[in-house]
Parts: sequence; structure tokens; C-alpha cells
Amino acid sequence: MSASGERTAERPTQNPAQPQQMRRRFTHGELVLLALAAASCLLAGCSRHTNVAQSQPPPPMIERTPAASPSSTATGDLAAQGDAEISRDKRVARYVETGMASWYGPNYHHHRAANGDVYDQDGITAAHRTLPLGSVVKVTNLRNGEHVTLKITDRGPFVPDRMLDLSIGAAKALGIWPHGTSEVRVELISSPVAKVPGGRWCVQIGVFKDGDNAEALKHKLQAKYSDAEVLEFAGPTGHWVRIRPPHDDRRQAYQIAENLRPVEGNAYLVRLD
Repeated sequence: MSASGERTAERPTQNPAQPQQMRRRFTHGELVLLALAAASCLLAGCSRHTNVAQSQPPPPMIERTPAASPSSTATGDLAAQGDAEISRDKRVARYVETGMASWYGPNYHHHRAANGDVYDQDGITAAHRTLPLGSVVKVTNLRNGEHVTLKITDRGPFVPDRMLDLSIGAAKALGIWPHGTSEVRVELISSPVAKVPGGRWCVQIGVFKDGDNAEALKHKLQAKYSDAEVLEFAGPTGHWVRIRPPHDDRRQAYQIAENLRPVEGNAYLVRLD
């Protein structure tokens, strides 16, 4: 029998008005039941959603978010912030610096770098005055967006208004080599000495073409800073004078660099480790 025949067989043989009333009462009751069921489902669904939200922790942060000053260009800023800003967590860059980068090569090629390794101008490395040696950083050329990850192996650049000295290989990878300089952003990824508070610091002055001038400044500064060790030494490009405060203390080195006004050369705050 068809569905239409089934509905006809079930229809009662009473007053014609009665089925309409019964249908209205049934429809009204059905709506009430459906409304109650919907409300119950909604409450149950909300309850389950709340429980899930409370039991799930937020996702781990994977973007690099700087905790230090994002536009630090002075070498003294890192000393003032302290090594607490340096993190070994590779997901978070605790130190971000923006400034001018240059490249260095022939005069230093196959010489010992500050970390003791032989410098290879065709490698992917860089020199920085204050980041710990062995630090891994991401360098981005802000002119073209090119970036590389490299290790800090040397100290420099010892030129005013320069922040980073790249190997020729790194400069080529970033598209800086033909231009000589470019503005870059440096993001610290990891540091091997982050657990050592303070680090070892000094002040370096130069470069002197005449070794006698460097020697004369050495004696003058030794008399002024009697509790410090003052050294004169020759480098690939000339002579330098270095002031090492007692215990290579960071804050004392920072104060010396702030107050020092050498007659010749420029004074740079430099980290030794």
C-alpha cells in the first residue's frame, strides 16, 4: 500500500472538526518537545565546548618575537641589557638589532679569527663587536629581503656606524657584496655562552698606522686606568690599544667606552668571549 493509503487508513471516522483540533494539539506538543530537545542539545554542546577549551593549552609560539629593543644600533645597548636577553631557544629571537653591514676579506683571509679558527673569506660567517662568539644569527638584507643563517666567529667591524662585518661568502649570499654595504637586521637564534652572566668585555681603540702613537696612548691610558690592563698589539690593518678592566667586567668596560675620548682613533666596546 502506498504512503498515501496508509495515512487514509489511519484517519478516524469522527467529527470532521475533531481531527483538526487533534492535529493542532499534536503539532503544538511536538513543537514544545522539539524546543526542549533543542535547548538540551545546545546546553550540552556548550558544556562540551567549554571543557575542551579549558583542557587544551595554547599552541607554542613559533614566530620570532623580539624581547629586546628592535632597533638597537649602539654596541653599548647589549651591555646595558645584560645576557639575560640572550636565549638558546631557537624558536624565539631574544635579541634583534638593525644597522649597517659591510664585508671584510683579503687582509684577514687565512688569519686567526677571534674565536681561534682560521678565517675563510668564502665561508658564511660574520664579525660582531658584542654578540658572544659562536652565536648563531639570522641576517636579513633589508634592501632585497635575502637572508642567511650564520655564526659569529670574529670581532668587528671597527668602523663608526657599522654593526656587522660579513665574510665575502655571506655578503654574496645576501646580495651585499657588489654594493659594499647595506642595512640589515640581525636576529639572535642561539648563543653557546648564554649561561655565563656578564661575559668578558674590553675597550678597543684604533686603528693606528704608526705603532709609536699606539704605544704612547697605551702608557697614557695605563696611568689613567691603573687598575686595568692596557695592551698594544698589531693587527692586519694597523695597531690597536685595548683596555681590559678588572675581571673584564662588562659595566666597567661600558663606562670606560662612554667616558673615553682618545686623541686618535675610535673607541669600541668589544666582548672577548
